[in-house]
Amino acid sequence: MLDDSQRARIDTSKPHSARFWNYFVGGKDNYEVDREIGDQIKSIFPGLVDVAVTSRRFLGRAVRHLAEEQGVRQFLDIGTGLPTADNTHEVAQRVAPDARIVYVDNDPIVLAHANALLTSTPEGVTAYLDADLYDPEAVLEAAAGTLDLSRPVGLMILNTLGHVADYGQARELVRRLMAGLPAGSHLVISDSTATSEGMIAASEAYNSSGAVPYYVRPVAEIAGFFEGLELVRPGVVRVPEWRPERSGGAELDTAVDAYCGVGRKL
Repeated sequence: MLDDSQRARIDTSKPHSARFWNYFVGGKDNYEVDREIGDQIKSIFPGLVDVAVTSRRFLGRAVRHLAEEQGVRQFLDIGTGLPTADNTHEVAQRVAPDARIVYVDNDPIVLAHANALLTSTPEGVTAYLDADLYDPEAVLEAAAGTLDLSRPVGLMILNTLGHVADYGQARELVRRLMAGLPAGSHLVISDSTATSEGMIAASEAYNSSGAVPYYVRPVAEIAGFFEGLELVRPGVVRVPEWRPERSGGAELDTAVDAYCGVGRKL
């Protein structure tokens, strides 16, 4: 349940990024204002739906890679968004029931749904923090109540860094988060990119809607987040191209304007 201060932070008069994204991936936790801007953007750039869907599938592949091939048993997911299907904890705990996952967001709507929907296997743990990306040290300190930060962690920051307007600040936030994690930890990032006129127009329409802005970046800037880390093959690529599964042939034909990568801390 939300307290009065949290309810006061909910604004249903303007689109909201988590609800907007929820609408695009077929969820039901959104309002008319979110669907209106969603439909407007679909008319401008239908490809954004593909970005939403393929980015969600990338999350699953990345988590499975870390849990199955790298033995990672701890995940810190920042910018959780609204729960849908195959959230980080569900994917990780299917591979490793003892996996421990901490979700981080500072949105009261996300908090309400997270408390209701984010469950765990008996062997593992799923926790939620009402915390702010802009205070990395506080995030890490709070996460340490659930995670052992002396052991490798998979740091997930998906479709979130675009909300940080200043690129230098975004890189510094990532650097500070990774500085608090040990060797063997992995950084997982995906974000929409300024790789087509349609995506740029969609971003401008969204930003003019009154929602918290989301800035699309050049691919080189996405790659810059992994400076100092060992990139996992195939490197920074379009979201469908990162370790596609055998059934992903049709998805590979989708020229989405979103890039991703996974980097390992040495």
